[in-house]
Amino acid sequence: MSPLPRQESGGAAGVVLPALVLLVCAGGYLLLAREARRRNPVRAWQPSRTVAFCAGVALLAAALLPPVAPFAHRDFRGHMVQHMLIGMYAPLTLVLGAPVTLLLRTLPATGARRLTAVLHSGPARLLAHPAVALLLSAGSLPLLYFTPIYEASMGHPAGHWLLHAHFLLSGCLFAHSVAGPDPAPGRPGVRARLVCLGCAIAVHAVTAQLMYGGFWVDIHAPVAQVQGGAEIMYYGGDIAELLLAAALVATWRPARRAMPAAAAQPVR
Repeated sequence: MSPLPRQESGGAAGVVLPALVLLVCAGGYLLLAREARRRNPVRAWQPSRTVAFCAGVALLAAALLPPVAPFAHRDFRGHMVQHMLIGMYAPLTLVLGAPVTLLLRTLPATGARRLTAVLHSGPARLLAHPAVALLLSAGSLPLLYFTPIYEASMGHPAGHWLLHAHFLLSGCLFAHSVAGPDPAPGRPGVRARLVCLGCAIAVHAVTAQLMYGGFWVDIHAPVAQVQGGAEIMYYGGDIAELLLAAALVATWRPARRAMPAAAAQPVR
């Protein structure tokens, strides 16, 4: 596998634009959190959620800005570090920031009702199912690395950014479907979510092992880089998925059982 030349993602614009977008996202979240505290001082917005969201923005900044971004363009191991940060670690912390709940608390009543209607719609319920999110996130890995898609995306800046967007959105969707604190109508029980998480672990492990052994891989990079990237996927993916399992346990709330009719009657 001989390395192919990579195109840098827009030069200075590839640094300034992502930094501005991330600053706007973090600033917007902080403003909404302040508004939520002003509207309801008794039920104040949890600082831990603000910290989690800002940590996610910081992880995205680490992935999209120097020194990681230039390293990712010239070395497949750098790409895999970027992949882990954008697709697994940042989504988990962003989702734990509960941005949808924050929007519901700060939007006008009409906007909140519209957003709630969207969340209860059929397409939203389908996307929020862990099996669908699993297919979009972990399920796309063999398609990416065992076909020419990866090399085609790395050869064009637009394709490179589309790949980042896919990693981020699918990662956020999977983290939300498994352990997100935001409302998710139609989300299955804990057992089903744990099964999907176990499938994600298996897909990451098998993909990394096949990549390390050079089976079916279609990546034009030196063998040492491909094997190093496979190791990063294998161990980095395990750590991220263990953190996601811990988040599932931390955010899980047992369903309240209905009180029997006899017990519900007042004592005379």
